[in-house]
Amino acid sequence: MFLFFAGGIAAAQTPAPTTQTTASNKYDVSKWAALATGLCIAIAAFGGALGQGNATKAALEGIARNPGARDKIFTPMIIGLALIESLVIYALVIAFLLYGKIQL
Repeated sequence: MFLFFAGGIAAAQTPAPTTQTTASNKYDVSKWAALATGLCIAIAAFGGALGQGNATKAALEGIARNPGARDKIFTPMIIGLALIESLVIYALVIAFLLYGKIQL
């Protein structure tokens, strides 16, 4: 997971100007930063949706098997869903930061 985010941040950094082709390098980096931005939010949304679906499925199965345990299952499920959603929001923030580094 760390390598994914480190790769996205590394793609957003601009190279030091060394030759006359720095103008084309600037646009190449912008392309990679745009790709990293899109992948960051897409993978986070996909993973978050899978996690929330599995958590809800397991909680509903537990409540269906033992309706008396509803209070003990429901609250931790809501807290878990909030934590999963916070990871997706962090990915959105990272995507905005990477988008801010894109020079159009």
